[in-house]
Amino acid sequence: MISRRQFLALVGGASLAAARNVAAQAPAKVPRIAYLSLAPGPSARSDAFVQGLRELGHIEPQTMVIEYRWCDGAFDRARDAAADLVHARVDVIVTGGPQATRAARDATTTIPIVMAADYDPVGAGFVASLSHPGRNVTGLSALNPQLSGKRIELLKEGLPRLSRLAVLWNPTEPNAESYLRETRLSAQTLGIRVQSLELRAAADLENALRAAAREHASALVVLTDPITLYHRAELVRLAAKYRLPAVYSERLFVEVGGLMAYGASDREMHRRAAVFVDKILKGARPSELPVEQPTHYELVMNLKTARALGLTVPPSMLLKADEVIR
Repeated sequence: MISRRQFLALVGGASLAAARNVAAQAPAKVPRIAYLSLAPGPSARSDAFVQGLRELGHIEPQTMVIEYRWCDGAFDRARDAAADLVHARVDVIVTGGPQATRAARDATTTIPIVMAADYDPVGAGFVASLSHPGRNVTGLSALNPQLSGKRIELLKEGLPRLSRLAVLWNPTEPNAESYLRETRLSAQTLGIRVQSLELRAAADLENALRAAAREHASALVVLTDPITLYHRAELVRLAAKYRLPAVYSERLFVEVGGLMAYGASDREMHRRAAVFVDKILKGARPSELPVEQPTHYELVMNLKTARALGLTVPPSMLLKADEVIR
């Protein structure tokens, strides 16, 4: 025999134990990671990001879910996609380029944003400084504007008589002004005149390169943006048509027939972006995670394209190249 008080205590204890058991068996909340890009996808870049997450133990769908938003070069679509992601309350937004970063930053000041491949986040106003981002944005910076001088030097090495350089750039790109300014200064130092070619839509590509040929440009520098990246095969075709040796910032252009590219590995940067996501999911604040800069830049060359343009690539350049496509 037990008293009523003992019975109630026994029942209450059993109920509490059962509730604790149910809570212990309930699945933990799976983080939702958004990947926002103006480029089409999936791509080698997004694959590299997923690989980085796997290396850190994040396996979909067991430990996380990724929501992709591909915007096919349209900033309006990126802005709408960013707003949808904020409304859905994702845990982190990873951006695949400056315009995607701008769309995400304009949509939220609270959800962490990780730049997988930005160029000049300080100049674009995304972070206060590389060492102290100070906001909800952090990630990686490729420092492409500061590499303009090196790209022009490489063109000059392959084209010793280079005197006039066409620069293809998109004024709507967040980093465009600083990118163009650095390119002008670098060219001026080498005694090279610069012809500015504005690009606002894919339909402008042929007119721009035709203008470069008409003004007797010796070579072309392409300042990467979603339009040139998305339409890179057409851009490379037109560069060949108008006999313009071109240097790019990403190897993707060389893989479809571009002459040369010098810059940080975009795939490696995307893989490294996973480290930032991992830290944020574990409680780190974006404002306290310094923006990371690449430690290695790769030179990729296409000898088949060089031969088609009638160029003789100096042995010194071939020795510098990390990869030569033959």
